[in-house]
Amino acid sequence: MSPEEGFLGLPQEESVTYSDAHTAIIPFGLESSVTYGSGTGKGPEAILKASHALELFDEELMNEPYREIKLITLQQPKIQNDIEKALSQLKRMVTQVVTDHKFPFVLGGEHSITPAIVQVLVEKFGTVKILHFDAHADLRNEYEGNPHSHASAMRRCLDFPEVEIISCGIRSISAEEVLFLEKNPTRVKIYWAKDKSQWGVQEIASHFQDSPVYISIDVDGFDPSIMPATGTPEPNGLLWNEVLDIITAISQNSLIIGADINELAPIPGFHACDFLVAKLTYKLLGLIFESANR
Repeated sequence: MSPEEGFLGLPQEESVTYSDAHTAIIPFGLESSVTYGSGTGKGPEAILKASHALELFDEELMNEPYREIKLITLQQPKIQNDIEKALSQLKRMVTQVVTDHKFPFVLGGEHSITPAIVQVLVEKFGTVKILHFDAHADLRNEYEGNPHSHASAMRRCLDFPEVEIISCGIRSISAEEVLFLEKNPTRVKIYWAKDKSQWGVQEIASHFQDSPVYISIDVDGFDPSIMPATGTPEPNGLLWNEVLDIITAISQNSLIIGADINELAPIPGFHACDFLVAKLTYKLLGLIFESANR
């Protein structure tokens, strides 16, 4: 995309070439298996549009992160209707970005995008630990007969033996998923939303010090008071600082190799949620590149 159309809406004179870019924003509005509210297919477009209104100076980092991030935004392809074909499309895009030594940041779409991205990173880095923010565990083997459902996103990531998951904010889970969790205590760790007053940020961060880290954020991990624009909102969710404190701690001591944000279902005429996700994307990238350059 042109810099004016892409993430942050940068002027042409601030643009970078593909070869010089450090980060590739990949819009991929897959919407195939949502089961309650809809609209995630419009998420990437809303995030990009909201990002044009962001202030480029970060008051916490005290700099303009985009100058270090050196980002480009890829054009969203015509996404295949068949979910397996769509995920193959995404995998090819991420493979190219990773092969070209760029940081992949995917804007979804539904959460079923994550396993395709993780597969590419496992092939490149070997062991990968996923920092997973969500209201739902997403550990079903299939949902309504679909193994690629958004409700199975983390289970599909665990199809790769090199993957472990640390989930934060979970407050909705099925009996099937609890059984799977109990059988796999070394591969999945859940920090339940009900216990968040007892969480230790450094304890969570300690899980990630020995492996490359992938960050996957389902926006329904946030409390509906600040994020109503999602298909399956759940009460007692996370707040902005709770999420950023965890990401900040992990970024200071771990190698973060990619990220996605998914499940934004924009509400027409209500831009606060679109803006929150755009700012979260920029904040996350700023933290990652600030730490990498220390």
